[in-house]
Amino acid sequence: MLQRKQTIFLLLALILTVVCLCLPVGLFSPENMQPSSLMVNLWVNQPDGTHDYSVWPMFAVLLLSCPVTIAAIFAYRNRIFQSRLCLMSMLLMLAWYAAYAVFGYAVPRVENALFTPSIAAALPLVNVILLLMARRGILADEALVRAADRIR
Repeated sequence: MLQRKQTIFLLLALILTVVCLCLPVGLFSPENMQPSSLMVNLWVNQPDGTHDYSVWPMFAVLLLSCPVTIAAIFAYRNRIFQSRLCLMSMLLMLAWYAAYAVFGYAVPRVENALFTPSIAAALPLVNVILLLMARRGILADEALVRAADRIR
């Protein structure tokens, strides 16, 4: 039953995760007139043109979320397991936000710089909402199947 609405929500969450992997998630703007540093999920572009790979855990969390969401799409025969995979993917998105807060705000990557988040940083929040909607639909389907089994 790949035509359920939960599958659409899970597929949209997967697409948004891949888009977030590719887009920059923040910008470090120095207070003086030095060039800005762009933060992507895998690295921070330094003003001298090098890459600082210390933000790789954000990339790893999003990359881990992709196979979990794909597994949730194809686990439609086992709805309880599918709902648990949705919950695991939601927790991974929340872990991404924790890493984002640490790397963006708590640990400065560029000296005397102001961190500005980009619009791509909101995509994991949209993922959480889509995954929550998918999980609710999955659990509603499970309740419907259990109710039908009780009638028999």
